[in-house]
Amino acid sequence: MQISYNWLKQFLKLDWDSQKTAELLTDLGLEVEGITPFESIKGGLKGIVVGHVLSCTKHPNADKLKVTTVDIGAESPVQIVCGAPNVDKGQKVPVATVGTKLYTPEGKVWKIGKGKIRGEESHGMICAEDELGLGSDHEGILVLDSKLKPGTPCSEIFDVEQDEVFEIGLTPNRADAMSHYGVARDLKAGLIQKEINKELITPSISQFNVDNRSLKLQVDVVDSKLVPRYAGITLSNLTIKPSPKWLQNRLRAIGINPTNNVVDATNYVLHELGQPLHAFDADRIHGKKVIVKTLPAGTKFMTLDGEERTLHEDDLMICDSEKPMCIAGVFGGINTGVTEKTNSIFLESAYFNPVSIRKTAKRHGLNTDASFRFERGIDIENVEYALKRAALLIKEIAGGDITSDIIDFYPKRFDEHQVFLTFRKTYSLVGQEIPQDTIKSILTSLDIKVKSVTEAGLGLSIPSYRVDVQREVDVIEEILRVYGYNNIDFGTKLNASTAPVSKFDDHRLQTVIGDLLASKGFYEIMTNSLTAPANAQLIDESETDEKSVQMLNPLSNDLSIMRRSMLYTGLETVLYNNNRKKHNLKLFEFGKSYEQQDTKYIEDKHLCLYLTGNRSESNWSREVKAIDFFYLKSIVLNILARLGITDAISEPTSNSAFSEGLSLAVNTKEVVSFGLIKKSILKKMNLKQEVLYADFNWDNVIALAQKNSITYREIPKYPEVKRDLALLLDDAVSFKQVYDLGRKTEKKLLKDINLFDVYVGDKLPKGKKSYAVSFTLQDSQRTLTDKQIDRIMGKLQKTYQTELGAELR
Repeated sequence: MQISYNWLKQFLKLDWDSQKTAELLTDLGLEVEGITPFESIKGGLKGIVVGHVLSCTKHPNADKLKVTTVDIGAESPVQIVCGAPNVDKGQKVPVATVGTKLYTPEGKVWKIGKGKIRGEESHGMICAEDELGLGSDHEGILVLDSKLKPGTPCSEIFDVEQDEVFEIGLTPNRADAMSHYGVARDLKAGLIQKEINKELITPSISQFNVDNRSLKLQVDVVDSKLVPRYAGITLSNLTIKPSPKWLQNRLRAIGINPTNNVVDATNYVLHELGQPLHAFDADRIHGKKVIVKTLPAGTKFMTLDGEERTLHEDDLMICDSEKPMCIAGVFGGINTGVTEKTNSIFLESAYFNPVSIRKTAKRHGLNTDASFRFERGIDIENVEYALKRAALLIKEIAGGDITSDIIDFYPKRFDEHQVFLTFRKTYSLVGQEIPQDTIKSILTSLDIKVKSVTEAGLGLSIPSYRVDVQREVDVIEEILRVYGYNNIDFGTKLNASTAPVSKFDDHRLQTVIGDLLASKGFYEIMTNSLTAPANAQLIDESETDEKSVQMLNPLSNDLSIMRRSMLYTGLETVLYNNNRKKHNLKLFEFGKSYEQQDTKYIEDKHLCLYLTGNRSESNWSREVKAIDFFYLKSIVLNILARLGITDAISEPTSNSAFSEGLSLAVNTKEVVSFGLIKKSILKKMNLKQEVLYADFNWDNVIALAQKNSITYREIPKYPEVKRDLALLLDDAVSFKQVYDLGRKTEKKLLKDINLFDVYVGDKLPKGKKSYAVSFTLQDSQRTLTDKQIDRIMGKLQKTYQTELGAELR
């Protein structure tokens, strides 16, 4: 939210510098994130002075140029080449001196320098109105008052306003501070604690009166729950024109482009008092009747931006006797807006149900200054005051008359909320005692009325504009922020407690595996659980949205469902990095997937790995290897082994995301599936390189890890022996068969079996392959003899020949 310091000082006559004021606002909870200078004329006319044209002759080398000598108040006149048709001797003109910066309407900067134009020297520039930012005229140079003295800075002649704008990071609960008056109100409370009493100046409405009753409109509010208060008035004989400069400067300072005097006045009061208003062209209101109601679903409505919108049955609308005119509290309609032809208006000020406005704004993807305030809750008691203030302002700048009484639909008056504040609870939450007189002073400065005083505490009445103060703790928070967090003493001791945590606790295991993966060069990522509906068909196009968990109030269509697989968001991260020249990626993420089954919602925990590119970056000292399936498999097995899960059985995966992959399961419970992502999926995601993916069912992993205990054994005293076999096998034989058969053949002395080479080529018979397999033998009780070793290797060789049809190479 942007707050103009000059505007703020209209409510509080403050002579502090902006930095000091920003510090106090931040201490009060209105964090100032930055201060931006504002100039009503870009550049502030710095370097622009009054010049007196002493001579003006035709340029010797150009028909449309003239050579002038100009007195700019310096020791001697300067020569300036000028192309304006109206430049002449004796004129007083604005001159941009050498080194001056000028700004285009688009914000581009150019610097005036010395130079030659068609052979003639030029030391400056005689400026037109648009070149100074004073208007849009470029027909010729700007001619000034002949009485002005040469060398006078133009910033002293023209009204250049200098301002500073606070960028306040407003928290959603502080609806009361969404205006200059609201910020000033808080600032006054903070100043009182510093023993600085400043009067809070509010705009006067004492001059409000009805001029005549020539334009009466009927107002009909259908549902008072959606519209607790609705007020309006008519003004006639208006002259629609640009707003005065002071008003335009106020709006431009906070980033609003002026439109016309009536619209600008409603925007001004909105940012002044925090009350949204809307002006309708009264001549376009059919039947002289305003009806506030909902319309049937599917009704079409054209908004001010020229876009046709389809209304929802719960959208609250402002209508006349024939058609809708405005989406209440959100956006106006194109057919009843104020134009240069408007002569009379119906001015609206209302309080709409915040929930209704919030849902309507979200449905239509609209976020306006009005909806921003309505959906957070405005001051219902401020509706009539803001209406009178806006009516008087419009009369001041657009002329005309107030031509009706105020229509004020307010069936149920607001009752101020009552809270009892106990001193004991206050001291407990604050952490120290605050003098009771100080507490009363703070509450009074915040317009919180002290209705009763007892030894235990205070009976309080909360003002209507503090919609966020409903409980005792809310009041204590108000006391604390005004008293000052910096004024709370630090304790001399710190108390802490620790809870017993199982070594198999979910977060502890995540930390263990996270450290393991980080040691292998992986980076952890955290992605959004929300995704686009199109991603539901990313893996399987036959999938429907029936199983997807839909968001009731989505921020956008791209974030409207919960992810059913973590693959969606993981691939988005890979794509994001690839597009930024990061092609070697090893990523992991702990997260959840979500699914709807009938009336139940299912959440599953996952650990997912995403690998693509090379195992490491290019380096002169080592060979660069691409990430492949077997590298991923080694990582997966390392993770399981770290958690003590070593008895997983592998089988081809049924996961349709993989072009090739495996699943590992323990007692029929799948622990992980991993493999190479299908090219069709990568193509949909615009990924051009292979991606390997592993998806751990983390719930199953935790359950299995809890059942495993750590085992250990002594280091054997006797040496191990390795022997190799080169086996010629059929293509259909897997290493797993070789491994399992070897283990079955020799259970006691065979400690390990390792495949260290695979050969397939023209030198082998068709349909054959060669496995080079090493066998590790060891006896924990004695040293193995050659006879024992030969016997075991012979038995293995015979078994492979008999069971697998193997031949020795």
